[in-house]
Amino acid sequence: MLELVKRNIHMNRFKNNVATQVTLDDDFIVPDTMDDMARVILSSGDIQIESVKNQSERVLVKGKLNFQILYRKAEGGFQTMAGHIPFEEPINISGLEEKDYLGISWDLEDLTASMINSRKVSVKAIVTLVIRVETLYDAEAAVDVVESNMDRRDESGWNTGDMDGGGWTASRYDSEGYNEKNVQEPAGAEASGGMEILRRQADVAVIAVRRKDTYRIKEDISLSGSKPSIEQILWSEIRLRGTTTKPLDGRVHVEGEVMIFAIYTGEGENIPVQWLEESIPFAGEVELPESVEGMVPSISVRLVHKELEAKPDYDGEMRDLELDAVLELDMKLYEEQQIELLGDFYSNSRELELESGEVFFDRLLSKNTGKCRIAEKVDLKSGDRVLQICHNDGTVKIDDVEIQEDSLQIDGVLEVSLLYLTSDDSEPVRAETALIPFHYEAETPGITPDSVYQLNTVLEQMTAVMAGGDMVEIKGVISLDILVLQPVKEPVILGVKESPLDLEKLQELPGITGYIVQPGDRLWDIAKRFHTTRKQVIEANGLPGEQVRPGDRLILVKDVAGA
Repeated sequence: MLELVKRNIHMNRFKNNVATQVTLDDDFIVPDTMDDMARVILSSGDIQIESVKNQSERVLVKGKLNFQILYRKAEGGFQTMAGHIPFEEPINISGLEEKDYLGISWDLEDLTASMINSRKVSVKAIVTLVIRVETLYDAEAAVDVVESNMDRRDESGWNTGDMDGGGWTASRYDSEGYNEKNVQEPAGAEASGGMEILRRQADVAVIAVRRKDTYRIKEDISLSGSKPSIEQILWSEIRLRGTTTKPLDGRVHVEGEVMIFAIYTGEGENIPVQWLEESIPFAGEVELPESVEGMVPSISVRLVHKELEAKPDYDGEMRDLELDAVLELDMKLYEEQQIELLGDFYSNSRELELESGEVFFDRLLSKNTGKCRIAEKVDLKSGDRVLQICHNDGTVKIDDVEIQEDSLQIDGVLEVSLLYLTSDDSEPVRAETALIPFHYEAETPGITPDSVYQLNTVLEQMTAVMAGGDMVEIKGVISLDILVLQPVKEPVILGVKESPLDLEKLQELPGITGYIVQPGDRLWDIAKRFHTTRKQVIEANGLPGEQVRPGDRLILVKDVAGA
């Protein structure tokens, strides 16, 4: 009796991608402990996702917008006002199941803080939420066929170990009991136990691990000797720049920079408002036992917690800043495997009816990191002489990704924020936002509308320098990390039914047949059709190998020994 040996291949299947926009709008009263507002100078915000709940074809996202506003006081000087706007957004997703994995990303598309009066401010924002739905599943495929009564170590003839990392390992034992580890026979046909067996190989991207983890950065920053001590931090911005990740054995390496910008009041009388800008490099590792160097990563890094606090130095003066930042790593690691599938088999001694089906695998189509360089001049149009650029910052926003022939067309904008000094004593500090569009073409041979891409963008570098008058020259480098998977439909054998050989049908076949090879014919198909074997066809016709060409004339001798 024949028995199929099947293996499960751990796959990560993309199901759906749903985006929605949330509009936030609220008014806030300036606290009694704060001064009247004369003009909004800067505003910034961060989205904090508190929970994502799967509710059967609907996802409930709960979070809040944390904002801060730097404003000029009516009597001069600056103050900062902070607050938050909560939101709860239901998102309908067709086909969502409880077992599905939900990945969420978000963008603060627009944030506007405007004065209603000196004691009241309006805060409006548009938040884009994107839910990516994926599911883990096992694709089952036959990899061998054996006689169930043959002498072997286990019922299937294979010794299967732990399915670590979602792949499969197989061993089998020969007639002397020796273990042939990780059998990797070449794809092709073979004869075994009176059967003709056809094998084929398939390249698949197996999901090895999917996990989220955090990486913490704690760093002390000391003021330079030319800076006065800190009385109060008025404003702080903490951003990531140039982050990269790499899988290693048992861990994932992460490195990059934390960009810090702070505005503060200095201790002492008649000291103007101060600012500082620092770049803090970091490098470290996150433990991940399943990780193996050489795996294909798709890892997004997001800053989920950031805090900057003034503290005294060794002399008791407030000249140190303590940075506390937490990065969230959403990690997917793929492993490329070449698996051997059972393509077909037959016997000349019995009738075999094969049950066929289809499974879907993912094949790695492309994994690359591209660089998009930006150079643009921005007119500040301040009306007053610009004295100095104090600070610049940029955020990468993707507007559209389109699959075209052998390429991925990516369009987006670099949203640039500039803080600068002017010659106007009544309004010496101003801010400006500019949108710089960019286009990037990622060459991806073989990409189709069915392909699944994963895109992570990182602002690697950015500078802003005066270019004469009110013009500012912006230069930047955007890193685009792109992973493209191609779903592949593979025919597989699911079962087999045996029955005695149909002798009447066999007798109807001529003992010797002359045959002219037709386009598309394989030696395997010819041998199977005419109840013979490849070996007999090769020997009878003196062929150098299994390759046949249209027009070849073959003598086919029916295999009666098997019958």
